[in-house]
Amino acid sequence: MKILVSSCLLGENTRYDGENSNIALNPKFRFSDKELFMDIMCENEIYSICPEVSAGLTIPRAKAEIISHEKPIKVIDENSEDITINFLIGAKNSLDICLQNDIKVALFKSKSPSCGNNEVYDGTFSQTLIKAKGLSARLLEENGIKVFNELELKELNKFIKNSR
Repeated sequence: MKILVSSCLLGENTRYDGENSNIALNPKFRFSDKELFMDIMCENEIYSICPEVSAGLTIPRAKAEIISHEKPIKVIDENSEDITINFLIGAKNSLDICLQNDIKVALFKSKSPSCGNNEVYDGTFSQTLIKAKGLSARLLEENGIKVFNELELKELNKFIKNSR
């Protein structure tokens, strides 16, 4: 199966802080989760994207949060710069990859203002999480693409097996 995966989860240094969120090397994950991640990566066709970098944001970059989830959507960074357009372009880039390659599922980084599929930070830069989706995850799901995060590997694996 074809899977769109957040670049940072694959070990690419694309996070805002110039680091990555590599599952395979992360001590917070149990060995069984790392093994499942590697099985999923090895047994499927992987397409990597960092929506934010694909839309021209730099590495490293200032932290960003969504301050308005309804139209007009607004994303600012911690320096109060409006970077909404970058996030919208990144979401479109993610969707384009899925549509061009017939990708029906994504594994995205949790809590990200682009990739978060269940919760994101609330826009106050206070580390407070709210139930909402990042812009890329939201656009994918609006177009019928199922989005999982790195804490949902078992669910992703089940989805893959049921889709075969």
